[in-house]
Amino acid sequence: MTVKRLDNIGIVVEDLPAAIAFFTELGLELEGEMPVAGDWVDRCVGLENVQVDIAMMRTPNGQTRLELTRFHHPAATHGEPKNAPANIMGLRRIMFAVDDLHDTVTRLRKHGAELVGEVARYQDLYLLCYLRGPSGIIVALAEELRYPLTPHLSGQVEE
Repeated sequence: MTVKRLDNIGIVVEDLPAAIAFFTELGLELEGEMPVAGDWVDRCVGLENVQVDIAMMRTPNGQTRLELTRFHHPAATHGEPKNAPANIMGLRRIMFAVDDLHDTVTRLRKHGAELVGEVARYQDLYLLCYLRGPSGIIVALAEELRYPLTPHLSGQVEE
């Protein structure tokens, strides 16, 4: 055996409380927050004098975790253009399955989220969209459709 599970996905953010609020609104649960520093962290990540605050978020089913990290030292840097488009090499987005995509988008907009494109329908299977969240993170949302959907919301749903 090689991999037991996907343990967590780490995201570096500028504003940790804002990121926690965003992902809490999405439905993740805050497991805990803590400062992290020390020689072991320096050796692990290949940086010196690391001082960060982390927050561990858990999906409702408890199977996936998201680690949000705010660097105090050394300062976080942008390795690519801020608000990079979806076709830049590397980790581009994380996707969450949601019960009600339109309601989720509405709630996340209160936390600064903006649609990257539009809400789109893939056949009669899914409603999908990309949102830009805290620190420019692209969060994809997918609502599985159980029945054919008729377009609504001022033409925001397309096939």
